Formats: sequence, structure tokens, C-alpha cells
Amino acid sequence: MRGRSGRNLKDNKLLWPLLALVALLLLNVVVTPSFFSLRIQDGALFGSLVDILRNGAPTLLIALGMTLVIATRGIDLSVGAVAAIAGAVTCTHIATGGNAWVGMGIALALCAVLGLWNGFLVSVLGIQPIIATLVLMTAGRGVAMLITEGQIITVDSPTYRQVGAGFLVLPIAILISLAALGLVALATRRTALGLLIESVGVNPEASRLAGVRSRTIIWTVYVFAALCAGIAGLMISSNVSAADANNAGLWIEMDAILAVVIGGTSLAGGRYSLTGTLLGALIIQTLTTTVYTAGIAPEITLVFKAVVVMAVCLVQAPVKFRVRRGVPA
Repeated sequence: MRGRSGRNLKDNKLLWPLLALVALLLLNVVVTPSFFSLRIQDGALFGSLVDILRNGAPTLLIALGMTLVIATRGIDLSVGAVAAIAGAVTCTHIATGGNAWVGMGIALALCAVLGLWNGFLVSVLGIQPIIATLVLMTAGRGVAMLITEGQIITVDSPTYRQVGAGFLVLPIAILISLAALGLVALATRRTALGLLIESVGVNPEASRLAGVRSRTIIWTVYVFAALCAGIAGLMISSNVSAADANNAGLWIEMDAILAVVIGGTSLAGGRYSLTGTLLGALIIQTLTTTVYTAGIAPEITLVFKAVVVMAVCLVQAPVKFRVRRGVPA
């Protein structure tokens, strides 16, 4: 009985991400003994753990959208560019005398259109997701540059600043991301939506023959991913009260994909874990914080993340199972 429990524990896909997160946190405590310290100032909670959650909020939000896209056998490389566009549109609107709420509404509406475009290329035209979204990944940065005319647009809007830097005891960015996680969990685990997404990921053609509208499902997850990227872009831009089309959301698609695969979601589609994605996003942000805390050069962070992505992809490769069973690759 004890042996079976031990095997079940080892087989739990969330065990290793959880242990990795705990190890990173303990390493930070060794380097900085006051790492777990929290304090309340002016009704707001501050501390290193709160900083990790706040800085990781955009990554978690984008990883949520990426999780559903990957669950349908897709991938979205354009989320960083979409985030940059959202910040550029909102800041440009505010800088020209517009209302912050209207600017954010226009930005999110544009993001939804961009998601529709990705979904159209993938589900209707049948273009490979990595190619379809690579188009917007490249062109999106150019669009953001055109909107800002190549300049860094700074704004002074208390309303807009609340999105990325405001507090309701906890940072508002954290509350938005956790609310999105709860809504997605409710929609996909308490309704048939999650099962439909998994069926499309396992076999889109069989799902279609069974009466599942796979094209609509794929279209929906790309729109959702673009909206998540847009809100994350608003957080990033709002936190610094500026829109930087060149650097806003740069490489965040890599962080989101890494968070998803670390959390146990299969790149082959068909199964996904929202709890795993949450753990993955926390690991990514804690890893970044650890690198900075330990005084390691920031360039090493990108190399390390790339190595981890390759390792996870190799572990998930089907050839591993064929070799184990003695079948030639």
C-alpha cells in the first residue's frame, strides 16, 4: 500500500514542478534571509513573494491562453507582439487626450480581432499554427512601432496606472490574473468545454466527425489567447506608464510556452493542466528573481530557459516510448 502510494506520488506530474519551485524559494532564503518577510504599508502588502506574484502576473495570464491553444495542438508565437500593440494603442490614445477606459477597450477589441486573424489562418486556411502566428509575431512589432511612430509614449493617468501598479491589499495585477485563472478553470472543468478542447487536441478530424465544431473551438482559443495577451500588455505598459513597442512583451511567448510545458501540458495536444501552468509561471518568475538576486548576468537567464524548453520537449518526444518498448525509431 505504501509502495503504491509512493509510486502514485512519483507519477504525479505536478510533483517535480512543485519541488523545483520550493527549491528556488529556499535558495532565495539562503541568499537573502529576509526573503519571506512581508509588511503592510498604507493598506498594501509588500515583500519579495508579492513582487514575484506581481511580476509573474502577465506571464501567468498569457500562459493561460497558451495552455488552451496548445491543448488543441496549436501554438501562438504572436502573444508578445499583441501585448506590445495593446500597450501602444492605449498609451497613444491617452497621450492624445483620450479616456483611459476607452483606450483599454479599443486595445482589447483590436486584440480580439488579431486573435480572430490567427484563428482564421489556422482553422479555416489550415496553415500550421507556428507559421500562422509567426506572421503576426513579426508584423505585430511593426504595427506597434507604427502606432507609436517609433517613440516611447509616456502617459500620466492614475486610472491606467492602477492596472499594473495599483493595490487592493494585493497588487491588482495579481487579482486580475487569479480571477482569470478561476474563470478558465470554472469554464473548462465544470462544463463540457474542457472535454471538447481535449477532444480537438487528441484528434481534430475524429472530433469533427463526432459532431464537435472543432473549427469554432480552435477559433475561440486563439481569440482568448489574444485577449489574455492584450490584458497582459496593459499590465506591462501600465506598470511603467509608458508604451515601448520594441521591448514590451519581448520573449514573453517563450516564458509562457515554458510555463505551460513545465506544468505538464502536452505539446502534442489533448491534455492540459491549469494548476501546472500556475506552477510553471511561478517557477519562471522565481527563476528570474533568483538570477537577479544571486547577481548572475541576465543573459544567462535566457540561455537557461532555452535549455529547459529543449529538455522538456525531448522528454515528451514519442521516440522515447518507442525506444523503451524496443521498437526501432
